[in-house]
Amino acid sequence: MNLWDKFILAAETEGFFHWGETLSVIFALIYLILATRENKWCWFWGILGCSCWAYTAYFDFNLKIDAYLQIYYVVISFLGWYQWQKENPEAPDLKISTLSMQQHIKIISVGLLLSFAVGYLFTTYTETASPYIDALTTVFSVITTYMVVQKKLENWLYWVVIDVIYVFLYYSRGGYLFAILFVLYVIIAISGYLKWRKTMQTAH
Repeated sequence: MNLWDKFILAAETEGFFHWGETLSVIFALIYLILATRENKWCWFWGILGCSCWAYTAYFDFNLKIDAYLQIYYVVISFLGWYQWQKENPEAPDLKISTLSMQQHIKIISVGLLLSFAVGYLFTTYTETASPYIDALTTVFSVITTYMVVQKKLENWLYWVVIDVIYVFLYYSRGGYLFAILFVLYVIIAISGYLKWRKTMQTAH
């Protein structure tokens, strides 16, 4: 049975559509579409979506690390909103930029070490599901979100990898609506990368 069949079967089950999961998906799609267009209002929808997501990840899917990640997203979204205020004459217009290979190596190395440490802590002291995979996606999501705020082009490539892992993580927990959302995330992330690269090349 493939992912879509699983989704249809689960949709026919009473109580499948948790309000938190449904709202999270709707708000998250709005956020991503606006983010690919460099629209500052993406952060507003991000705040709403992450608030709902934190609740459902914690209480419905027992993915506690991901729930804490969503709380972080709420905080960082306020920073992103401020950073993208182009109408503010005192705030410089932030341009899209790239990372060096050395920066990528540092990001990946530190990210893997932190993922192992967080996964170990949650394995030892909590009963959260899939702690190491949850930790991996959470740590790199935190790092990549900061890259979005700073308008680093490669953030979209990091999201492609993270979102693919999330597809399998939520699929394994029965979060089929979230799994389908992350498939869409992969597509949107690829589109976002192409749009940002074109914008950067045009600017130069």
